[in-house]
Amino acid sequence: MKLSHFSFELPDELLAEYPAENRDESKLMVVHRETGKIEHKMFKDLINYFDEGDVMVINNTKVFPARLYGNKEKTGARIEVFLLRELNEEQRLWDVLVDPARKIRIGNKLYFGDDETLVAEVIDNTTSRGRTLRFLYDGSYTDFRRKLKELGETPLPKYIKRPVEPEDEKRYQTIYAKHEGAVAAPTAGLHFSKHLLKRLEIKGIDFAEVTLHVGLGTFNPVEVEDLSKHKMDSEELIIDEKATEIVNNAKLKKRRVCAVGTTAMRGLESAVSSQHTLNTFNGWTNKFVFPPYDFSIANAMVTNFHLPKSTLLMMVSAFMGHDLMKKAYKEAIMENYKFYSYGDAMLII
Repeated sequence: MKLSHFSFELPDELLAEYPAENRDESKLMVVHRETGKIEHKMFKDLINYFDEGDVMVINNTKVFPARLYGNKEKTGARIEVFLLRELNEEQRLWDVLVDPARKIRIGNKLYFGDDETLVAEVIDNTTSRGRTLRFLYDGSYTDFRRKLKELGETPLPKYIKRPVEPEDEKRYQTIYAKHEGAVAAPTAGLHFSKHLLKRLEIKGIDFAEVTLHVGLGTFNPVEVEDLSKHKMDSEELIIDEKATEIVNNAKLKKRRVCAVGTTAMRGLESAVSSQHTLNTFNGWTNKFVFPPYDFSIANAMVTNFHLPKSTLLMMVSAFMGHDLMKKAYKEAIMENYKFYSYGDAMLII
């Protein structure tokens, strides 16, 4: 498969600027892999496709307010700093992206907040936009993290042109988010409401939780025509024994195992044993799934509608078959489904 196989025209107005009013009332396209049948439902209808003993694998990562705005010393120029990952807790070193990058050099200092109590010094260039910052702050580590949270903004994707609103803090987070570390939401999970989770639980559906801290690399454009040459950024992944037990037990009983989102699916496929069961995992994964690919763990998937040429679209194509993916996406555009992070959902069974 080549990059050009994943190109399609996406009208701008289908990029969702806001989420559906109620989480579980976004649109849901249900695609049956064996027959090619496509149904149009609402997300809360998802419950009708699962039975007692089926398992949903959810990613319980939590988005932190990763976007900060600071001012450069002397010039006072406004600089956007996007926190990617903490490198060293003690020294308060962080991997970040800066914008505009050309003005930010090693040795520069950036000041944050009206009182400028938080200062960062640039100590390394990592990529054209990447920098390593050392934060200088008089206070404990707990106070420092509190300060970052206070000054940070919900990291909505760049395609959302409007300013961040207070509601985004809640809506750009799954209701089951637990472990902070993601700079982007695992968006398929945004459609689950407390009420829907309760109904699924009552029906006897089990939940296996994994943690994959979504990095910005998930959204990096693929720039090589030969997909085997594309390198994914590494993301931290934790799968514990409880999750492996729930999943392997369901597989043994030939139940439905549904990955909620491409991140959950990548997590599962990063921890497959030679017997095609799920192993525990604690480390980093740069797994890139593109067609042709044999999936070992999940036999169903919930996902949003993705952008042309994205690695997420490639995984969906590998899971449902390329021709069926093209047919489903064509229909989604015709039926005005909303795309991307705040958009509508697809269930592939």
